[in-house]
Amino acid sequence: MSSANTGTAISNPEVLNVSPHGLWLMVEDKEYFLAFDDFPWFRTAAVRQLFAVELYHGEHLYWPTLDVDLSLEQIVHPEKFPLIAR
Repeated sequence: MSSANTGTAISNPEVLNVSPHGLWLMVEDKEYFLAFDDFPWFRTAAVRQLFAVELYHGEHLYWPTLDVDLSLEQIVHPEKFPLIAR
C-alpha cells in the first residue's frame, strides 16, 4: 500500500552566500542578490540572522530575528521603493 502525496511541495528560501557587498538568496529556484547598499539592515546582521528567513504566500520574505519584511518586488526593483530604514 502506498500513500498519495497531498498538497504542493514548497521550498524554503535559502541564503546561498554572504559577501562584503550583499547576500544571495534562492527563492523557489530563482536567485536574487540583495546589495547592502539597497538593504542596509542586513549589513551588520549576524550570519545566523541572515539565514533565518521565512517565505509566506510565495512572495513575502520575513527575517523574524531582524524584524525585516520584504516582497520579491522590493528585492527585484529596490529603486521603486526609495525609503530605506537606517
